[in-house]
Amino acid sequence: MKVKILLVEDDTSLGFVIADQLRSDGYSVSLCTDGSDGFRRFNSEDFHLCIFDVMMPKKDGFSLARDVRKINETIPILFLTAKSMMEDKVEGFKSGGDDYLTKPFSVEELQLRLSALLKRVNIVKKTEDEPIIFIGTYTFDKLNFKLSHERFDKILTNKEAQILKILCKFKNQVVPRDIILNAVWGQDDYFVGRSLDVFITKLRKYFKEDEQITISNIHGIGFKLEVNI
Repeated sequence: MKVKILLVEDDTSLGFVIADQLRSDGYSVSLCTDGSDGFRRFNSEDFHLCIFDVMMPKKDGFSLARDVRKINETIPILFLTAKSMMEDKVEGFKSGGDDYLTKPFSVEELQLRLSALLKRVNIVKKTEDEPIIFIGTYTFDKLNFKLSHERFDKILTNKEAQILKILCKFKNQVVPRDIILNAVWGQDDYFVGRSLDVFITKLRKYFKEDEQITISNIHGIGFKLEVNI
């Protein structure tokens, strides 16, 4: 399996050049051009490493990294930026970054930094790539969006699957509403909030075959997938 990299760079020309180079190096690359789209993509697929530009529309690289760290504490994050001031580098590391590459940079330097960061990926790749999640007496096939039980089979929609994957990452923990909304819709206004409530109601119905599974609404905070087995 190829190492999957999420590249978020608002300079389309530079993003294309970097993505093309990384693909020629044998990586699988998903390219996004703003932070909000990058966060949605991060939550719709499994990646091994992230490369974030800092100055981006909708959500800057530091904010994107902080959101990523709320749901994944281990994935390596490399920042690309024209900024070289010490306070910017400090902010990058505080927001969850693992390394910092200042533009302009050489292809060789990028390759070396990625190789260094990916040494950690080999430790966590096996667990991240597991396609099947066990939820009580159900199984959830992340790749095919299939939720199964001995008395129930359902192919989930893309948004249903994304929401369920996030809830599963934090099984028996509260997930803030804004994290789910930004991850799935890229925004957290009133209207998408109502849509989230509808999807949560649907997911609750899908799990009715197992009384030990509940999706609780923690008022004013978010949701909690509880499996009491």
